[in-house]
Amino acid sequence: MADREGATPVDRTALDEVVTFTSELIRIDTTNRGGGDCQERPAAEYCAERLAAAGLEPLLLERTRGRTNVVARIEGTDPSADALLVHGHLDVVPAEPADWSVHPFSGEVRDGVVWGRGAVDMKNMDAMVLAVVRAWARAGIRPRRDIVLAFTADEEDSAADGSGFLAAEHPDLFAGCTEGISESGAYSFHAGQGLTLYPIAAGERGTAWLKLTARGRAGHGSKVNRENAVSRLAAAVTRIGEHAWPVRLTPTVRAALAELAVLHDIDVDVHGPDFDADALIAKLGPAAALVEPTIRNSANPTMLDAGYKVNVIPGQATAFIDGRMLPGAEDEFHRTMDELTGPDVEWEFHHREVPLQAPVDSPTFAKLRAAVERFDPAGRVIPFCMAGGTDAKQFSRLGITGYGFSPLKLPVGYDYAAMFHGVDERVPVDALHFGVRVLDHYLRSA
Repeated sequence: MADREGATPVDRTALDEVVTFTSELIRIDTTNRGGGDCQERPAAEYCAERLAAAGLEPLLLERTRGRTNVVARIEGTDPSADALLVHGHLDVVPAEPADWSVHPFSGEVRDGVVWGRGAVDMKNMDAMVLAVVRAWARAGIRPRRDIVLAFTADEEDSAADGSGFLAAEHPDLFAGCTEGISESGAYSFHAGQGLTLYPIAAGERGTAWLKLTARGRAGHGSKVNRENAVSRLAAAVTRIGEHAWPVRLTPTVRAALAELAVLHDIDVDVHGPDFDADALIAKLGPAAALVEPTIRNSANPTMLDAGYKVNVIPGQATAFIDGRMLPGAEDEFHRTMDELTGPDVEWEFHHREVPLQAPVDSPTFAKLRAAVERFDPAGRVIPFCMAGGTDAKQFSRLGITGYGFSPLKLPVGYDYAAMFHGVDERVPVDALHFGVRVLDHYLRSA
């Protein structure tokens, strides 16, 4: 068995494979349109075949036919150590080919860049994991702690066929796992003036997708109607859209602001009673984008549905709201929605998931930081809270603390955030190579 933290097993084969795997996974169309309209099985079989070739025994698990998950365990050398979960999803959001420079499911590799839907969200991470595991098999390496690998279905919708199903029906597969890593973290963010940041996620806002229902008196459109369901709904939606949510700083976000202040040479006490988060954010330049969405709860109207004829006042109208809740601010969210909807509009959760928070002063975060800075000594790691959410929410039900860690070193001008669910999603080959090296180093030192 090779030295766990000695010479890296990341050879030329691993670097070639991560590009090949990313490209080939993109070519497998796993578009998730919601409502069960997705087939992840071909991608799951692809991953399982490559894991089996590395000497593992992957399990293919389904709640619904074709909605396939893959789980495999790598046994560590220390049976007393806690296990680590490494997970990535196989589904992707829809892409309209006419809008793209290349076909979104071509997986084309052009001028050192891999193009296609899933290049950053998140078939690139899936490919990195496969490349690292296979490199270990060639070098005879085993990690210190057990590592559980999970490639999941349905993350881009409800996760009911993916991580939710695995956590509820197969918790034994994750026995011993206390921490996990997955998407949306450890990518380079260019903050201007030569400052390169690597945000590692140590928290997520909770999901609060709401359905609003207004009821009233149906009638003729030509007559006065003070019980108009459409008017009641419109008023509530306007109040929600215009509401100014108060600042609520979680420990993760406060830690991020403290580190960003130091890096920008701003003298401020983020723990002081008079600390003004908005004022500090205004001085952070591009880096403000990493923290500004997560200092408050939010609620954005997204869908409206009412009526069936222009001269008929309907008796009911509905709307949908994309709400997000910070850790510790869930009660405030509930109270505020009760106030904003008022007595004439009912609201309920259409889909709800918990907010998450992970410690930033933990040995795990320190090792994640060290792995990134080993391969980019000029970069600076900071903690951050995700505005959205990941499968870490479902796995948290098993007591697994999640971090966002899918490392990529990106060139100046590359808008990583715009790649998520955007047109012309792509990832540089060099970024994949960096990710494999960092991921390998962290997993062997974890």
